[in-house]
Order: sequence, then C-alpha cells, then structure tokens
Amino acid sequence: MKITFLGTGTSQGIPVIGSTHPVCLSPNSKDKRLRVSVMVAWDDVTYVIDCGPDFRYQMLRTGCTKMDGIVFTHDHSDHIAGLDDIRPFYFTQGPIPIYAHKGVLKSLKKKFDYIFATKNKYPGAPSVIVNRIKNKPFLLQNLEVVPVKGKHADLKVFGYKFGDFAYLTDMKTVEDVEIEKIKHVKVLVVNALRIQPHHSHFNLEEALLFIKKVAPQKAYLTHISHTMGFHDEVEKILPKNVFLAYDGLELTI
Repeated sequence: MKITFLGTGTSQGIPVIGSTHPVCLSPNSKDKRLRVSVMVAWDDVTYVIDCGPDFRYQMLRTGCTKMDGIVFTHDHSDHIAGLDDIRPFYFTQGPIPIYAHKGVLKSLKKKFDYIFATKNKYPGAPSVIVNRIKNKPFLLQNLEVVPVKGKHADLKVFGYKFGDFAYLTDMKTVEDVEIEKIKHVKVLVVNALRIQPHHSHFNLEEALLFIKKVAPQKAYLTHISHTMGFHDEVEKILPKNVFLAYDGLELTI
C-alpha cells in the first residue's frame, strides 16, 4: 500500500494569504502546505480521502490519471470544496464513486446540487455514485475499510483504517471504543493543529497523548497551522516515532 500526502495544511493553507508570519515566509518547501488530503493506493486501485479546494493542483502535481473514488471525513469546505474538479476523471471513467456518512451526503447535495441533479442536468457536470457509509466496515474493491468515529467540536467526523494504516483528521474527541479499532497499527496519521489548545482540533500535546493510546509503530501529524512553527524545528522536539507530515511525502506500508 502506498500513501501520498496531497496536502497537510489547515483550512487556510500555508502560506496564509496576506500573512507575514515567519513560517508563511519560509523558503522551505516542507513549510508550504495545501489543504489536507491523502491518496491511498494498492494493487491497481487509487482512492483519495477528502477533496478540498486544492484538489485540481494536487492531482496535477502527483500525475494521477485514474481515481477509483473519494472517501469523505466530514463536510467542511477545506475537505469537500474541490468536488467539481473530478470532471476530468468523470469524462474518462464515468461516474465517480463517493463514500460518506449521511450528514456529509446531505451537505454535498446542497452545495453541489447540479452534480446530483436527475433532471435537466447540465451536460458538462460530473456525476457520482453515492455510497452512504455508517460506523461499520465496508469494502473498497478487495480491501475492508473501518470507519473510526470522532468529534470535531460537535460535528461527527469519520477517520478510516485501511489495513495497517489509519487516517484521522479534524478530531478533538475520540471514544475508547473507537480507539480500540486502530490500536497498534503500523502507521497512524492524526491532526495536530498547533501548540496552543483549540476548540475543535487536537493541539500538539493532545495529538501526542492520542498517539500513546493508539501505540502505532509510527505516527505522522497533519492538518498543521503555521503557528505550529517551522517544520524542521518542530520535528526536533517530537518523540522518535512521530513525524510531521509534509506535502508530497510518500509512505509504503
């Protein structure tokens, strides 16, 4: 299984428009972060988790030519706003499967009503194959995927476990019964917004405590704000099996 980090930034991305914060001005490519998303590929299969406003550029810079579907975590704009940019895949592959819980599907149908239209549909609009998921395992091709439910403030968010890889973003609280699903995975990816506490995201301290509970072989932090600090400096203070993810990072599991 190959994991590609398409974006590792927070909702504004890094650099933030108009910001003169030192991290936003950093020349280090690892300090430049698109909105958060990952690509998961195995055999001849490719899925993307979340489809934010940087989706088009993310697909171009990875050279992706085929996508078997999109799995959504929740319905905030930095995770869904790029849905219209599936059009090139639709034109060559046909309707694109999407996977999401009921609340996300409701939001997508409202914000992208023309994609879901059944009458008088605009000829250039893409189409999707809707797969509603609940908090129980489901299949993507030959692989069982396990949802991991958490809360982003009061909003329900699904993380996902693909084999020995677990991906959780925009989490603030996760119940113990959900943590049990991902105990001792080889690779855990989890959000860590910044050093200071935040009302709807793990900060660094909370993310590290969560990683201790899960006890993965390795962990990578994502959904990172510029206020976390410079990539190379933050990495120096992390435990030996914890790393800051960065855009373009590839892992093989």
